[in-house]
Amino acid sequence: MTPPAITDSHCHLDFPDFEGEHAALIARAAEAGVRRMVTICTKLKNAPTVRALSEAHAPVFWAAGIHPMSVAAEPMATVEELVALAEHPKFVGIGETGLDYHYTAESAAQQQDSLRLHIEAARRTRLPLIIHARDADDDMARILTEEHRAAPYACVMHCFSSYAALAKAALDLGFYLSMSGITAFPKSGELREIFAAAPLDRILVETDSPYLAPPPNRGKRNEPAYTAHTARKAAETFGLDYADFAARTEANFDRLFAKAAAWTAPA
Repeated sequence: MTPPAITDSHCHLDFPDFEGEHAALIARAAEAGVRRMVTICTKLKNAPTVRALSEAHAPVFWAAGIHPMSVAAEPMATVEELVALAEHPKFVGIGETGLDYHYTAESAAQQQDSLRLHIEAARRTRLPLIIHARDADDDMARILTEEHRAAPYACVMHCFSSYAALAKAALDLGFYLSMSGITAFPKSGELREIFAAAPLDRILVETDSPYLAPPPNRGKRNEPAYTAHTARKAAETFGLDYADFAARTEANFDRLFAKAAAWTAPA
């Protein structure tokens, strides 16, 4: 029986953990029903490698930005650089960008500047912004809201694991929340409650692989196929059968990542 189709909306296929395994990874994903994946470039110098993965594998799309934890060590991205990358037919999002004060609070000001540049690139390209937020909820909500009031843009809060106030701020702006393997951990009940209170038409699923593998693979290397484990637990959170939940999140992905939804493989 063919499993319901789902999409891994955020993974890192260029990381060394997957070197030489891409064809097998993508085959395992397909067997699990994961028909598409968005691989995220976190440093612009790696863009050629990430782009090549999307060109070599039909199910793979890509996005690029400067990860907030890398802002202090990498050249600041320009809006023009990001807009130029978006000309590629399988480039579908801006980021990941955002704020991370857990390990890199000393670069908070630079992170905020970088975030605003990425937001402007999302506006100009009309592609969704992909946000990483950790221990920075107040500043994140403030900047996202200020910028959206100035001029709107679309956004997903990737691997959302923050507090309810940030979830509400994002949802009030029309943004999406993405469920990672963290939401399937036994002790993540409060996080599941935040998601259960969110509109179902604003939910995506992801792996953030190679990190955060959901049960029954917790503690092991994560990979796109495991999106199915997260999505099955998520279906329970929303009180839906798996096929229905998968169909709803596919519709959500297509709405937000419209460029990926519209892409067709060359004849």
